[in-house]
Amino acid sequence: MKNEINLSNNILRLRHERKLTQEALAEFMGVTKASVSKWETGQSTPDILILSQMASFFDVTIDELVGYEAWLTDQQIRRYYKELVRDFTELPFHGVLEKVRSLARRYCACYPFLLQLVVLYWNHYMLAETEEEGRKILQEAMAWCDRIQENCGDSGVCSEALVMKAGLSLSLGMAAEALEALEPISDPGRFTGQSGLMLIQAYEMAGENEKARSFAQAKQYQDLLNLVSGAALFVSLYERDLKRCDETVRRIRGIIELYQLEELHPNMTAQFHYRTAAVYGGNGKRKEALEALKLFEKSCQHLLKAEEITLHGDAYFDLLDAWIEKLPLGRMAPRDRSFLQENLRAALSHPAFGCIRETREFKSIESRLCDRQQGGVHEANA
Repeated sequence: MKNEINLSNNILRLRHERKLTQEALAEFMGVTKASVSKWETGQSTPDILILSQMASFFDVTIDELVGYEAWLTDQQIRRYYKELVRDFTELPFHGVLEKVRSLARRYCACYPFLLQLVVLYWNHYMLAETEEEGRKILQEAMAWCDRIQENCGDSGVCSEALVMKAGLSLSLGMAAEALEALEPISDPGRFTGQSGLMLIQAYEMAGENEKARSFAQAKQYQDLLNLVSGAALFVSLYERDLKRCDETVRRIRGIIELYQLEELHPNMTAQFHYRTAAVYGGNGKRKEALEALKLFEKSCQHLLKAEEITLHGDAYFDLLDAWIEKLPLGRMAPRDRSFLQENLRAALSHPAFGCIRETREFKSIESRLCDRQQGGVHEANA
């Protein structure tokens, strides 16, 4: 954990923000202008009583005034995240919220941790008792994204915060705000999309073949997940064009089978199969909807058979595990199995399944996944 004290800079910054002269601050504190000058240049520090008075004057905590910045290690961030995910499934919701907020205040300058708290909120806000409370939680997470973008010096973390905020905006129905954030960085004409390929080539040219292979595997894995995730949206966009939907489903199912994605990332494949089942059901295509639901169940069973849902590689992606370990949450999934279990019955209650709800096949799927309480799946946001 890294700690830094920035008292002198903070006194100067807070004084300027409030458009005060050194004389005005000195008069309020009962000291000389020279004392304030020495505080701001780091030549001396105020005593504890003056610190308390000054924090009250500037309406900040003493920690904020002193500039005490506590930083968590990657391991500590993962441990906190895992603990909070468990808390959301086992403890009263509002008590966990207060715990999260307390940690956010304590580690307000540890921006990678704050970003993971955004992920945590985004994946659990639907547990709120009312829709309005859920919206407030998302808005709170958006404020954390703003704080990260305004103060963090890590461009990678800032970029993730921007994308997170856009996603939160969509969850709140604020499409215009999401477009404003995403359009500038998603322009197909931008050259940045080639950066990953160039990095692989640079590693190879530098003779760092193991790094080149590892990054190439990670990029291919991410591209596959993005392809499947995008296809789930694609079939919804073309839900009235069944010929196009059929062709999309045929191609993506082939990719899922070819790369064994149901074992690698069953949550992603479950989302795709669920979305296609809903599209087919909504169009009265009973046979196709049931077929998709059976594949959905198969993906769910991959999620449920493991004691803990984790990300991992396989014999083909044999360098992926080392890359996954470097992710902010490592091998952990954003939600645990208990949370997924609670949401499956609601997923199968979708109105699109009205045309097959009374069939023997649908009731069997519902019984296996719900009545025996073996678990479920919920679309992930991150």
